[in-house]
Amino acid sequence: MNMKRIEERYISLLTDFGFKRIFGTKPNKDLLINFLNSLFDGFQVIKDVKYLNSEHVGDVFAERKAIFDVYCENEHGEKFIVEMQNAYQKYFKDRSLFYSTFPIREQAPKGA
Repeated sequence: MNMKRIEERYISLLTDFGFKRIFGTKPNKDLLINFLNSLFDGFQVIKDVKYLNSEHVGDVFAERKAIFDVYCENEHGEKFIVEMQNAYQKYFKDRSLFYSTFPIREQAPKGA
């Protein structure tokens, strides 16, 4: 069998498209749950997830926007972000902290 033909049949999970296509779609929800449970290794058990909007824009034009790989809510109402990184990112901690502000901000009602 031709190698090029084999490569066309698979999606790499190490790409943004592949990761979101496999773990970020409702038809593959069971794959995401199994993947997360294997990472947590019993520390936490995910039984169900609800997919949430993964694109968040700031409240004003000048604020940065954030696009998560996968944004979910578990059966207990806990929200979490799933991000896959394939290479070293110098500011990954800063970006993670920034991303974590969006679920926190959603919990509070808009001020008057």
